[in-house]
Amino acid sequence: MMIRIDDGKGHKDRYTLLGKRTLKVLREYWKKYRPAKWLFEGREPGKRYSSRTAEEVFEQAVKRAGIKKPVTFHTLRHSFATHLLESGVDIRYIQNLLGHSSIKTTELYTQVTTQKIERIKSPIDL
Repeated sequence: MMIRIDDGKGHKDRYTLLGKRTLKVLREYWKKYRPAKWLFEGREPGKRYSSRTAEEVFEQAVKRAGIKKPVTFHTLRHSFATHLLESGVDIRYIQNLLGHSSIKTTELYTQVTTQKIERIKSPIDL
């Protein structure tokens, strides 16, 4: 249940999580389009989507969803990291999934809310 990302941010290859719901959608997509080489191909068979095309698809989805806040393609990484942290995933695993060599970089991605911090109990009270 992992996806391999070739030549991602920083020209790094990495793996990320593949949700069961996403797998179902991807299988339906593959059955319909039968891509030759890349899962998401450009206009020419065997050629992959450019990063700019992916950004344009994202921008169109933002408009269709009626999102008014300023968001970028990169916002998805921040959201992914924040949701993982808020669901209790250890920050070191998040660091690995994001491909960060420094935990400090991961900490920037994980915008911790005061509300979540207030729920933490002191070990002495446990």
